[in-house]
Amino acid sequence: MPKTLPTLDEFLAALPADRRDTMTTVHKAIRKAVPKLTAAVMSGMGPSPLIGYGKYHYKSASGREGDWFLIGLAAGKSYYSLHICAADKAGYLAEQNAAKLGKVKTGRSCINFKKLEDLKLDVAMGLVKLAAKTGGLNAVM
Repeated sequence: MPKTLPTLDEFLAALPADRRDTMTTVHKAIRKAVPKLTAAVMSGMGPSPLIGYGKYHYKSASGREGDWFLIGLAAGKSYYSLHICAADKAGYLAEQNAAKLGKVKTGRSCINFKKLEDLKLDVAMGLVKLAAKTGGLNAVM
């Protein structure tokens, strides 16, 4: 039987205090940037749940399709991850703007940072807003 996911408040409250402060700060920034996107705790790509904001239906070139979050926020053991699952004609938003985001490591749609001070939160929230306007990766409109 699949384990039930915690509520958003339970998820944040269960984090260690130092992790909770950063997660809550980034969560509030995302809520302010894109208040229309629904936030929920969901299973992500790893063993720990994450906060997903918004949902879209995708279909990849291989024909695989499903539903995924537009924005994701996770607290890993040694870093935090902000997932921005959106792209424009020039490519993935996070990857394109890596140099502007601060002392972070980026993948195609993922921004990893060790502490809040390393992330330029205003730049990241600009990308979050842009993602909400563009829809998700391989989105089926």
